[in-house]
Amino acid sequence: MAKQSNSTTMPNGHLHELFVDELRDILGAEKQLLKGLKKLSDAAGSKKLKQVFDTHYEQTEGQIERLKNVFSSIAFTARAKKCKAMAGLLEEAEEIIESFSDQPEVLDAALISAAQKVEHYEIASYGCLVTYAKLMQHTEAEELLRQTLEEEKQTDVLLTEIAISEANAGAEEKNK
Repeated sequence: MAKQSNSTTMPNGHLHELFVDELRDILGAEKQLLKGLKKLSDAAGSKKLKQVFDTHYEQTEGQIERLKNVFSSIAFTARAKKCKAMAGLLEEAEEIIESFSDQPEVLDAALISAAQKVEHYEIASYGCLVTYAKLMQHTEAEELLRQTLEEEKQTDVLLTEIAISEANAGAEEKNK
């Protein structure tokens, strides 16, 4: 990976190459997630859950644009790399859809579980990126990444609320 010329003079410049690599990874993850969110939405039985997936799809499109701005703010071209973690999480989500498609009373709870695994991966990734940006004094990048981190946390909260109020309770009631 090409190193930016000022990476040795900026505060904590030793993190710069890692920062750029992680940005490329999460950009790839977000692009992969767009396809996965469509599948999750299509499989969801709950209108609220479909709405959360559809809203997060739109947010993800915005997050991709925001990531492009992050790259710009550090004078790099936005270039994604395949995120192996996201690929694995989305593969698992597809397996869940296949395994529980004949059990609608359980499917939404399973979809929420798969989606929260994705959200937790994103929260961890963005949390690290915010920290790196702050340490290197990439103020604009930090602010942009923090916005996305907050969106990811809010999506996780919404998924938990649906799990508690509908999906998990609904599966429990139907299994009695």
